[in-house]
Amino acid sequence: MCARMPRNGFRDACGRTSSSNKMAAGSSGGSGRRASKSEADSGFLGLRPTSVDPALRRRRRGPQNKKRGWRRLAQEPLGLEVDQFLEDVRLQERTSGGLVSEAPDEELFFVDTGPKRKELNEKRTKGQRRSLLLKKPLRVDLLLENTSKVPAPKDILAHQVPNAKKLKRKEQLWEKLAKQGELPREVRRAQARLRNPPAARVKPGPQDTIERPFYDLWAKDNPLERPLAGQDPFFLEQTKKKGVKRPPHLHAKPSQVPAVEVTPAGASYNPSFEDHQTLLWAAHEVELQRQKEAEKLERQLALPPAEQAATPESAFQELCQGLLEESDGEEEPGEGREEGAGAGGAEASPVPSRPAASEKKTEQQRRREKAARTLRVQQAAVRTARLRHQELFRLRGIKVQVARRLAELAWRREQRRARRLAEEDRPRRLGRLKYQAPDIDVQLSSELSGSLRTLKPEGNILRDRFKSFQKRNMIEPRERAKFKRKYKVKLVEKRAFREIQL
Repeated sequence: MCARMPRNGFRDACGRTSSSNKMAAGSSGGSGRRASKSEADSGFLGLRPTSVDPALRRRRRGPQNKKRGWRRLAQEPLGLEVDQFLEDVRLQERTSGGLVSEAPDEELFFVDTGPKRKELNEKRTKGQRRSLLLKKPLRVDLLLENTSKVPAPKDILAHQVPNAKKLKRKEQLWEKLAKQGELPREVRRAQARLRNPPAARVKPGPQDTIERPFYDLWAKDNPLERPLAGQDPFFLEQTKKKGVKRPPHLHAKPSQVPAVEVTPAGASYNPSFEDHQTLLWAAHEVELQRQKEAEKLERQLALPPAEQAATPESAFQELCQGLLEESDGEEEPGEGREEGAGAGGAEASPVPSRPAASEKKTEQQRRREKAARTLRVQQAAVRTARLRHQELFRLRGIKVQVARRLAELAWRREQRRARRLAEEDRPRRLGRLKYQAPDIDVQLSSELSGSLRTLKPEGNILRDRFKSFQKRNMIEPRERAKFKRKYKVKLVEKRAFREIQL
């Protein structure tokens, strides 16, 4: 154990107290000026006559069991020297594997045999030098190598093997079985593989792929379904070995329109005059129809003619209808009521009296009413039988009527079928928007070019495919999303711009 530090002393690397504190106290007491902090920290004796050894100066007092005391001790000259010494020792251990002072001469010195090695290098051939260069490690690998001569500390966990006891017992068991002539399963399988090596897999070439027979995936005699033939369908369905049956509606196309429609002959880069005029006429009809629809919309939204246009006076009169009463046709309310009362009194009819109470029917009246009802039922039955008998003579006319009705139904059925067939080629209403046919890609006569190099491109392939999907009822007609600003744009006029305007 090292001794406890005295009040006016300092410790060495081991913590022992030096006995030179008295000398430091005596020398420092004679001088009126203390050494500066830079002189004390430098570790050298100053040149002034009053300078003293930094190791002999008075040590500052302070707590020794606090962290700041440790830091102050490390900043002392003796502590710095100890740290430098220990760092030097660690550097020597990393570079040379130990202290240089303890290393033998063979590790520190070598005999220079440079000229002989140069002669050997000159005698080597080009191939030998190239092989040596290939064997020489790269500088990147050399930089990444661990050059420290200090061995890494032993990691106990790195040498531990999981289930070591179990594996050890297993090895002992197999050693015992090996003495009896029995080998482990893995060794037996390896030996069997060596005796009967598996055939090498040949990678199929393009000719093998071409020679492979083709078959229909959805046919009944599918080669993939032959191993499943004759088994229980419920078992195949539950074990997921049987494929899902394709619904019949998946075989039907949503539209009979071809996926790629042939462009008219007039749209080629060098069309004939008739084909180009036909295409121009079709584009003209489309534009004419569009213009008619725009004019019709303008007529519906147009204001009435000038003579029928509402003026402020007519609008005010319409608003005042029923609110103002004219004085010409106004009458006294009392006179009107008196005249009406007099006329009504003269022509007033007597108040109808209450209807007399119905008398009770006699037995004879009830009997006659019952006989009358029975007679009416009999007469209706006789009339129905007579009409049915008369219809036997109307069979020819009835057959004509039935034939006419059947012909009418057949004609209607044919009309519905033709209408349905015509509508199959038309795009359906799949969403809130209607399908809009794209514009016809056509060039005017002045824009035609006889060379593909100077031809002006028309249309867009991506837009054409998108419209084809809509026309074939594969996607619904859509419109581009509109940007809607969530906040109101505030316009601010900058001061510099305002000053220029003024």
